[in-house]
Amino acid sequence: MDLDKTSFYPLLLDVLTDISTSVAVAIDFEHSGIPSFQARSGRQTLQSRYEETKVAAERYQILQIGITCIQQDIDNKKYVLQPYNADLCPVINERGLDVERIFSFQSGAAEFLLRNGFDIGRPFHSGVPYLSRKECREARDKYAKRQDKDAVPDMQIKTTDVQSLKFLEDARLKLNRLRSYSSDSTTVDIGPDDYAEADENGNFPPDLSRYEKRLVHQLVRAEYPEFITISKRGYIQIARFNKEREERFQADRTREFNERINRQKGFRWVIEALLGRDLVGLDLRDVARDPSTGGYVFPDMTSLKAQFHRAAGFISGNPRVLVGHNCFLDLVYLYHTFIGTLPDTVSEFQQNLHKLWPIIIDTKYMSTHNCGDINPVSSLEQIASQLSAQQTPALELDEDHGKYQDVEALHEAGYDSYLTAQILTRLSSKLEPQAGEPELDSDDDAISDITIVHSDEADEIARTMHNLDLSNGANNEHEANEEMTATANGDHETTNDTTNNEPEGFTPSELGFRWKGRGDPTIPPNSPDDPFKYDPTDLKHHYTPLKGPETFRGGMPCFNTDFWKTYGNKLRVFGTEEGICVLDPEMEEKSDGSTSEEDGGVEVECP
Repeated sequence: MDLDKTSFYPLLLDVLTDISTSVAVAIDFEHSGIPSFQARSGRQTLQSRYEETKVAAERYQILQIGITCIQQDIDNKKYVLQPYNADLCPVINERGLDVERIFSFQSGAAEFLLRNGFDIGRPFHSGVPYLSRKECREARDKYAKRQDKDAVPDMQIKTTDVQSLKFLEDARLKLNRLRSYSSDSTTVDIGPDDYAEADENGNFPPDLSRYEKRLVHQLVRAEYPEFITISKRGYIQIARFNKEREERFQADRTREFNERINRQKGFRWVIEALLGRDLVGLDLRDVARDPSTGGYVFPDMTSLKAQFHRAAGFISGNPRVLVGHNCFLDLVYLYHTFIGTLPDTVSEFQQNLHKLWPIIIDTKYMSTHNCGDINPVSSLEQIASQLSAQQTPALELDEDHGKYQDVEALHEAGYDSYLTAQILTRLSSKLEPQAGEPELDSDDDAISDITIVHSDEADEIARTMHNLDLSNGANNEHEANEEMTATANGDHETTNDTTNNEPEGFTPSELGFRWKGRGDPTIPPNSPDDPFKYDPTDLKHHYTPLKGPETFRGGMPCFNTDFWKTYGNKLRVFGTEEGICVLDPEMEEKSDGSTSEEDGGVEVECP
């Protein structure tokens, strides 16, 4: 579904509703430029790659953004995908915000976009507006300074500036005359016709200049404190100061300014929803418009408010699981465009990003998890094509989002996010075949498949796990893992056939690997108190009830399982010494297999 400046606000409530009920959201961007990497004799560090990407993000723009909401239908054992595609307008359309935005294009990126059918002019004339948190703070700070008249420095007028002195003298005569009036409602207008010289055709200038208006403001502030100045188009109106009226006017001005801020936020409402923030300030009057014409309609406001509060309630405090493909660059651009100033170091960026989105998944990393020194073929379209024949889990395009039903639109952000969502669901279910419903083996009463369910069912699972012995019937743990994997898929031969028929191109992580939980870190492995052999609820000070939605056989592993401790919060960054960017330092594995913990991080202000 396409979003533009006319349809965005009328459709925003539907977007927020889809986000609120999604299990994950895939993203993709198209940019006006990308980093220009310098030739090196060896691989660069992750820090130097980040610095180059940071420079590019501060120079270039996100021209198009795509998101695909992934809905899980447990009853029908399928996922429903809802892709959106939106151009972003680089221009700040709302007047009076006093924010300047500088942007540029890279010739190579522009050529690539044009070659793939992208209309570069479209973001300017029909793109969705946006305003970053940093820009929002800047606009509010400048507005506050404009309201503080004492903070405006006075202009010094030289004795040789005869015209300015004459202008001020004429203004004083009018102001002194106003003082003599007894009525509080009397006003005086100071315009150009009273003092200005006519041109050769006898015409007077139509408006006061900015300089002349400032002189009037300065004169009244310094010599006539009982008066106030009111800026009009082309002239200044002088009236007697009335505290009650001024407070009312100030409240109206602030309300109008906040409305302009909130309208200019545009696509940032979507980003705030992905962040799990409160959607305070969204005016439902902007939503109550026709998506085709932008004209106001007369909906059932009670129903509209109910839909908004229901979606906002699900969103608040619940950041979405964010998914991208090769998304290190996209996330740097996302941070600069919508959040604020990029940190100087990649470690600060990792910490800040992880605080914003606790779970970020890079499908590029998933598909190249066990790759060697030579980068495997792992482009978005190649991986999606190789996984397209996979029957489970079932994927369905939402009937209201049928744009990509029979059309390939590679390098359109919405379509690429749609492919990313397909890869996430299919590849994760392929790499973790154990993510299904509990099933009891009639021969040995051992559980061959375990699902993560709601916390009210945790006790039942704990009792089941009490009887589970992962080493039973196998020489070692790895053999037990393979045996359980084979049971879940029917037999060993079927699993091997699937692996052997994998199309060439990318090599995913080891298929059929059984993900074992880390258990309680204070208990030595294989001890009598191993939580995998004893009821974890006995560990009163360590036990945390299981959270998150259910899954179904053949579906994605739940995002609170150990599977995502391996595949989540790691971004593939080929060409660097590290090879990956770990967003959750607590889970970063050292070379000896233990874990390292890093403290610190900078809170990102949310105005």
